[in-house]
Amino acid sequence: MRDDGGDCTKFVDTGSSKPRSKVGNITHSDPNMSSTMQDEDFSTRNSSASASAPGFLDQNRLSCEGSPMTMSPWNNTTGDNKASWTPFEENLPQNGLIGSLVREEGHIYSLAATKDLLYTGSDSKNIRVWKELKEFSGFKSSSGLVKAIIILGEKIFTGHQDGKIRVWKVSPKNPSVHKRSGTLPTLKDIFKSSIKPSNYVQVRNHRTSLWIKHSDAVSCLSFNEDNTLLYSASWDRSFKVWRLSDSKCMESVSAHDDAVNSVVASSDDTVFTGSADGTVKVWKREQNGKSFKHNMLQTLLKQECAVTALAVNPTGSVLYCGSSDGVVNFWEREKQLSHGGVLKGHKLAVLCLSAAGNVLFSGSADKTICVWRRDGSIHTCLSVLTGHNGPVKCLAVVEDHEQSKPGDQRWVVYSGSLDKSVKVWSVSEFAPDANQMAMMQQQQQYQQVTDSETAPSDGSSGNNM
Repeated sequence: MRDDGGDCTKFVDTGSSKPRSKVGNITHSDPNMSSTMQDEDFSTRNSSASASAPGFLDQNRLSCEGSPMTMSPWNNTTGDNKASWTPFEENLPQNGLIGSLVREEGHIYSLAATKDLLYTGSDSKNIRVWKELKEFSGFKSSSGLVKAIIILGEKIFTGHQDGKIRVWKVSPKNPSVHKRSGTLPTLKDIFKSSIKPSNYVQVRNHRTSLWIKHSDAVSCLSFNEDNTLLYSASWDRSFKVWRLSDSKCMESVSAHDDAVNSVVASSDDTVFTGSADGTVKVWKREQNGKSFKHNMLQTLLKQECAVTALAVNPTGSVLYCGSSDGVVNFWEREKQLSHGGVLKGHKLAVLCLSAAGNVLFSGSADKTICVWRRDGSIHTCLSVLTGHNGPVKCLAVVEDHEQSKPGDQRWVVYSGSLDKSVKVWSVSEFAPDANQMAMMQQQQQYQQVTDSETAPSDGSSGNNM
């Protein structure tokens, strides 16, 4: 069956609660930050993409250190960069705001969450670490705003605007200390590859670059099913495959005609890519001895507007695609992928997607997050989470083990925005949907009006004994 979703009724509104911020000078050093200022690459690249910007955001796609949203109305640099935490009332609705994390140091472009830690990346080049909704530690790179974060055990992988993937490791002696353990590609591989002229490929502006290096911003990172491979998507129109055991770049695939905004590795050696060229492509990894190659199986979508985000549900049975027109398409996979329908809940571009359990979360340039519950092919909009003052750029979701009960699975949802804040939400998978809530509110209002009309005007009980 097919469900178009319809317009969602906004019943969770916490926009009036503004996070606290302190006014002061911006500090340039931080005792909690693990400084790794040396950079392993001997040449800084400042190439630009010639294609149009993907959707609503990132209009200045330069591999440089400036934020693409420097001139945005949300880029108010007043206030210092000390963290603040704004808690909200305890008696929350089933899907509601827990609080807001704010550190005045730039737009939030990336998030990653584990059981008790949250990592946030911004255009300040800093990665902040939060524990139990309090700032725990942080670390920083010498260049490149942080566009993607992904975690594997004690290692954290970050994708940057300068085209590099940096690898960080938690110190075994002090869990608050994160040290850089490497960069992809490694210096050793760069030197080895640079010897052979055949390892150079042409990139934009008639320049050449080693095929193992991204020549533009790294937009997305994804692990394969058994966590042996790392996939990186880039605005250079390619995706690359890295073997984690030795950090080698195994393959570079020229995938699209414009920036690749998302890559998702799924089950059965399947990989999905979405691009600013308006297409979603399906790739299959074919093994040949110790080597492999990715072959394109099909193009799922061709459209005028940019594909901005992809997500696969935990079982790998549904693929979701967000676009710059505010629509979410989805495909269902049994023996093959078939289009299941569209979800229409946003007025502006969908910028991020995250799937957990039977729930999909979609964040948008319209400053809202739609919560969708899937029941077979039917998707119901449970609620629209409001409160951000800027576009919602990234999402991370973890199960709330303390609050989850049999028949009521709950999630903690983190949303990063270009308003420089991260908001924390509590979401129940079995909350009443938005239409049910609207009907309940109308019934309550009707009942209140009816009760007031039938109540005795003299204040007596109306019963004569």
